[in-house]
Amino acid sequence: MAGPDYRAAVEKALEAVRAEGRYREFADIKRRRGAFPRADHHRGADVRDITVWCSNDYLGMGQNDKVLAAMHAAIDEVGAGSGGTRNIAGTTHFHVELEAELADLHAKQAALLFTSGYIANEATLSTLTRIIPGLVTLSDELNHASMIEGIRHGRGAKRIFRHNDAGDLRRHLVELGPDTPKVIAFESVYSMDGDIAPIGDFCALAREYGALTYLDEVHAVGMYGARGGGVAERDGVMAEVDIIEGTLAKAFGLMGGYVAATASLIDAVRCYAPGFIFTTSLAPAIAAGAIASIRHLKRSGAERAAQQERAARLKEMLAARGLPVMISASHIVPVMVGDPVVCKKITDTLLAEHAIYAQPINYPTVPKGTERIRLTPGPLHSDAAMQELVGALDAIWRGLKLDRAA
Repeated sequence: MAGPDYRAAVEKALEAVRAEGRYREFADIKRRRGAFPRADHHRGADVRDITVWCSNDYLGMGQNDKVLAAMHAAIDEVGAGSGGTRNIAGTTHFHVELEAELADLHAKQAALLFTSGYIANEATLSTLTRIIPGLVTLSDELNHASMIEGIRHGRGAKRIFRHNDAGDLRRHLVELGPDTPKVIAFESVYSMDGDIAPIGDFCALAREYGALTYLDEVHAVGMYGARGGGVAERDGVMAEVDIIEGTLAKAFGLMGGYVAATASLIDAVRCYAPGFIFTTSLAPAIAAGAIASIRHLKRSGAERAAQQERAARLKEMLAARGLPVMISASHIVPVMVGDPVVCKKITDTLLAEHAIYAQPINYPTVPKGTERIRLTPGPLHSDAAMQELVGALDAIWRGLKLDRAA
């Protein structure tokens, strides 16, 4: 009896991805301390020097001497891993200190660490639906996959409102009425387009119609505000947001995610969220590095200012060549392509012929037909590096006879 052909099913699934032009390949790179954004690209025995243009280490804090020193000291002091979940031997003093720093960063009573921003969103949003009877989640249509999964796993009612559209959000709130428990879930900086949510408007609607607000600031923490508290801090509305979710893996240069809110809400998530309860906690060295990074960026705005200048300058340079850069109010620099095969060809050519590493952004990260290259200039990208990048893209656009911006 032959039974199912599992291998054929797997190969068919892979071939479908390849046929759509969105099969993804890993680039084997090794960053060099003190030289970022330069890195070594490994292909078998061949090692080439490249410039990285797609890292989420936006401010280069993964190279910061204070961060590295704190991590080395923690390893010397307590060793490698945490040794368990937070409930079973995995709560070290570094975790407690880090949560206090995060609560202070967002002016909230408490914070809770997760192993990633994805898990923080999935665990918290699903838990809210479980612990608040009848909760309806109102979700921006462009919310991150982790938020969508959290809402789905909570198995509660949901409504999708048009992207960054306060009028459409109001319509849904009116239809639900004042007595329905509600949470409005949205992001501050949308990382694929670079646009920014009207946080104040959404919070005002939440107050008017009795809703909670859940704000994902993963692409904004460390990047905006006088102390790096995010767009909500920059806009003076942080106190109006009920729950703030963030990451340690982007501007802070490490890994992990968190939520900050009232002490009671954080305690409830701690008690109910499987994604927190059953996961080994972050290594103490990572927590120590994050503490150092957050403390530094609370006091220093130099990195934020330099990054904003680099992003604005790169947008100007791309636009001057007629390259289809999507101009936005944030630090994100997307270049629109609109075809997955062409997008991959561009990035393959950048790496093979120009030693420039940028990744194609294809479906499901972005909708089909909106494939793009997402560039992330940082304080450590020099003028020369930007000129090399823009010159290479200009040559590729010319060689492939691609459309220019109007």
